[in-house]
Amino acid sequence: MSRIGNLPIDIPEGIEVSINDLNLIIKGKTGEQKFNFSKDLSVSIENKQILVKVKTVNKKTKMIWGTTRSLINNIILGILNEYKKTLKLVGTGYKAVLQGTNLKINVGYSHDIDYNIPEGINIKCPNPNTIEISGCNKEQVGQVTADIRSFRKPEPYKGRGIKRDTEIIHRKEGKKK
Repeated sequence: MSRIGNLPIDIPEGIEVSINDLNLIIKGKTGEQKFNFSKDLSVSIENKQILVKVKTVNKKTKMIWGTTRSLINNIILGILNEYKKTLKLVGTGYKAVLQGTNLKINVGYSHDIDYNIPEGINIKCPNPNTIEISGCNKEQVGQVTADIRSFRKPEPYKGRGIKRDTEIIHRKEGKKK
């Protein structure tokens, strides 16, 4: 039995949930999300709660039961209030500028990096050294954050690069003379 899969998901006020076939459609103030669940699971709505149950118990369904429940819960939490991540650009001349649907990043290469912002993601640059990424899909926000960070990961000697705001860079001592 799955401990997480057994827990019901409460549906908060202002969120509409509907089920058709193997699709779960969740609508709210920040947008609409669709989620396809496995045919081995049954998802039902009872008393303002979403219940995820297993049709047949086997190894595969035990693995996806709790995961499916967590993904549905993350979608509901994301529609209720968006997920946010912040990146800091550390280094001389490192900056980011928002131009329409592109993010132009200058991180020490001979050329600027143009990053196309995917649909469903909001990016803000309150100052040239900060990028704020937000959206209602937790997985997509994390992936965009990882993609932007991969352009110049922080290095341990001088600490330059693109880092998360909560990340701590463990500095190394340089070469001694």
